[in-house]
Order: sequence, then structure tokens, then C-alpha cells
Amino acid sequence: MYRVSPFVRRFAWALLGGVAVATLWVNSAPASYYDAIELRLVDVTRPAWIAGDALVITPITVTSEVLMALFLFFVGKELWEALVLQRGALSGRRAFLPAGAVLGSCLGSVLFWLLHSTLFVADEWVSWSSGWSLPIGSEIVLGYVAGRMVFGSGHPALHLLLLVSIATSIVGILVTGFFQPRTGLHLLWLVLPLAASAGVAAFARRAEATDMTERDRRRGQMLWPYALAGLVSWFGVVAAGLPGALGLLPIIPAIPHAERTFGLFAEAEEYLHDPLNRLAHLLVKPLAVVLFLFGLTHGGIDVAAFSTTTTTVLLSLCLGKPLGFVLGALLVAQVFRLPMPAGVRIRDLVLVAMISVISFTVPVLSLDNGLPGGAMAEAARLGFALSLLAWPVTLVVARFLRATG
Repeated sequence: MYRVSPFVRRFAWALLGGVAVATLWVNSAPASYYDAIELRLVDVTRPAWIAGDALVITPITVTSEVLMALFLFFVGKELWEALVLQRGALSGRRAFLPAGAVLGSCLGSVLFWLLHSTLFVADEWVSWSSGWSLPIGSEIVLGYVAGRMVFGSGHPALHLLLLVSIATSIVGILVTGFFQPRTGLHLLWLVLPLAASAGVAAFARRAEATDMTERDRRRGQMLWPYALAGLVSWFGVVAAGLPGALGLLPIIPAIPHAERTFGLFAEAEEYLHDPLNRLAHLLVKPLAVVLFLFGLTHGGIDVAAFSTTTTTVLLSLCLGKPLGFVLGALLVAQVFRLPMPAGVRIRDLVLVAMISVISFTVPVLSLDNGLPGGAMAEAARLGFALSLLAWPVTLVVARFLRATG
């Protein structure tokens, strides 16, 4: 496994810094905190041909609908390369075991959510099935830092952890967007992302034509057409009623990329100059700011918000997700007669499953879709924050396993 670039750790500390500031603020001066993050920057009537009733832009919506689309583009690029490039971590049969882990963790977390919320109703005015998609998403940057502490910097299990974290995060937002939309869906608008992707693909083919002059070829390497296509794609996704964070994903497959990959977030990819990697490199520094702002606007944890919903979150994450992860991976390995990934043992698989309990960024990003606001959302946010306790618990378990051989 090639060395993971240190910017991933910087992302994690930026996110935690934003969460820490927001938590101190909301518990010391809650009124001023909510006034700040819910400040109405733009408030206009939305046209009838776009999903929704009103266009209200606040610091929260700017972060979740616009800025986090950049983060999803960044991690989505890594997943796409793992799927399609030579020696990609998900190419061919290598995709089966991570896919089993992803499917198992998704089903396990949803099943336990539905089971607990059916037995213990959090609010008689809220459907028992509300929020069932929230625990699907995993934590990417914090999970990687936790995994690095558990396994060391070059362990193959880190690759598996990143793959599953990215895949479940994207699946979680997609499922929430389609099955628990905040407003009605106008899916015809998805023609725009498709058209943007097709336009980018045509531009890329022209740039790679063999009969072009060197001047034309250099023009073909310009990044602004891809940025414009991203803007069109994002608008189409938002107009369709889906989360804006998904807005840039449709154009990723159409952007020219390298012929091979060095691994997820590999430091070696900084020396690649294809358009997709160049776009990703341009985002590295801004994304640290984006994640800090996300933590600041979405990470204010009310420590007194514990309720039945918090228990539902913790049960789904601490039992459903790791059990589903391990069972899904082992079942696929047995059915398709697959060995464990090179250098990964069964106990490593269990440790990865324990780290996958950590789930904050993506579930909190989807809170407004999955649950009504107020006390129920704050209780869920507290539950997702408490999932960070899986970090020290896994460290203790890993040291115990090493000590016992």
C-alpha cells in the first residue's frame, strides 16, 4: 500500500476543531449559536418547476449543499478510481469482499434502527421508520486516523477501511436523498447532470484526438470546462430535490483520469497531472476549511440531549453495523471462495468493523432529511458524536490482541 497523504489527517483535525468550537458555543450560548448558523442570507420564493417551496440560504445550507459537494467529489474520485483503474482496489474479484462488508454493514445498521425504533417510539408524532437511513454512512477522515493509530501507517487493513467508509458514506447520502427527501422529487431535472457528464466526455475525447495540434491539446487540458459542467450538474441535482452534496458526483466518470491508481489518497498521486487528479489537488487546501466549517455549523453537540433516539443511533452503530460488516464480508468470502486481502487477518477484519462504528460527518449531513428538527435531531446528533468512543475502545482491544498474540 502506498503511503496515504498527510492531508487526510489535517482534514480530521480541521473537522474536530470545528466540532469542538461548535459544542462549546452551543452549550454556553445556544441562542447566539443557532442565530449564527441559521442566519438567513437569502430568502426568496422558489420557482414551481424546482423541487421545494422556498429558497432559504443560511450558513448551514451553504456548507451542506454547496461546500460538502466538493468533499463528496474528492472522495468519490477515489472510489471511482478504485473501481475502474488498473490495479484498482475494487477491480475484478477484489471488489467482492469489500462489497459484502458494505452491504452487510448497511443492512445491519438499518435493521437494528428499525427494530429499536419499533419497540421504543421516540415521538408519537413521528413515524417509527424516520431516520432509518442515517446510520448507513461511515466516517472517512476520522475513521482513517483511528485506523492508523490501531494498525500503523502502512497496514493493508487501512485500505479496506477507507474503501468501506467511502462506499457506505456515498450509499448513505444516496439512500437518504431518494427515500427520505426533504421535499418532493422532480427527477426529470437529472437530465442536466447526464447532459453535463456527456458534454465533459465529448470535450475529453476531442482533447485526446490524435490529429490535434499541441496548442489545441493544451487547451484541452484546461480545467474550466469541467468546473462549468460541475456547476450544471450540481444545479440539476438540487433542482431534482436531492442533496446538493451529491451534485458533482455524476461528472466524475467523464473526466479524464490516470491509467492506474496508487491507492486511496496516495501521496504518490500528487505527481499525476491528468485533469481528475489536478482538480483533486486543487481542492486539498480548501477542503480543510470546508470540514472546519462543516464541524462548526453541523457539529454543535448538546450534551443534555440524550433520549430514546440517541439509544437507537448507538444500537444501530455499535451492534448492527459491525455485526453486519463482519458477517457480510465472511459470507461473501465463503460463497465466492475468496481469501482475505493480503496481510489482513480475521482479527484485523474485526478491528476494521469496530472502527466503522465511528459515524458522524455523513449522518449529521443527512439529519435534516432523515429526522424532524428540534430535540429528536439533537438527540441523534449526540448519538453519532458518542460513536467516536469506538476509537479508544478499538485501541484498547487492538493492544490486548497484540499482547495475547
